[in-house]
Amino acid sequence: MRHTIGFRSLALGAALAVIAGCSSTVVRENASSGRPAPPRVSTPKPGATTLVQRGDTLYSIATRNGISVLDLASWNSLAPPYTIYPGQRLRLYPGGSRSASPPPSRPSTGSTAAPPRQTPRPAPPPVVTAPPASGFAWRWPADGSLVGRFVTGEPTKQGIDIAGSEGAPVRAAADGTVVYSGAGLVGYGELVIIKHNEQWLSAYGHNRKRLVNEGQLVKAGQTIAEMGHSGAPRDMLHFEIRYTGKPVDPLLYLPAR
Repeated sequence: MRHTIGFRSLALGAALAVIAGCSSTVVRENASSGRPAPPRVSTPKPGATTLVQRGDTLYSIATRNGISVLDLASWNSLAPPYTIYPGQRLRLYPGGSRSASPPPSRPSTGSTAAPPRQTPRPAPPPVVTAPPASGFAWRWPADGSLVGRFVTGEPTKQGIDIAGSEGAPVRAAADGTVVYSGAGLVGYGELVIIKHNEQWLSAYGHNRKRLVNEGQLVKAGQTIAEMGHSGAPRDMLHFEIRYTGKPVDPLLYLPAR
């Protein structure tokens, strides 16, 4: 819970704001409270700070430490109504560019000397994880130029794109069973998915026509669809390889060409 100067001190705060506008640090005794007023001349305590406790006000802290309210507020970049809160650390001396917590809302009027430059530590090299071995040879699923690559974590780039001609054959990349043949997945157009074993799947999207049905066994190199542009701006095949459901970079498995 944030604490501010008490009701009696609000009138003092308003008066202090007026006094501050006249460039004076004189603070008069609050006769109604019976408490001594902070001194006319502050006694800075170089290097010393104080931690705000529950029930403290800026007025009470200034009084205890022989500092004027205006100086204490100025040294900590506090503006009327001088809001403070428990746990906040206040400086009991005029400082440089650093101020008490929280950071000031205006630049400090202390030293303008630039802090010493620190040499940044080089970033650690990225950890490269070896791709899991599939245990079988993969084949390129279509002829054509590579126009899109796999990008880790990018939802629209979870495979590769191979550009070609409409109607060109799309072939199974490895032996397996067709587990999906349809157009119900948004963004893939006419799609075929082949399960190769319990861990590995391959997907073939944007086809013009699907030539296999769900449950059908296929061999590596067998034509399973015709290339097209369903769900894509051009004729191409979107090809994915997935290991335990997670996409991996197909170029790590397909043979070089």
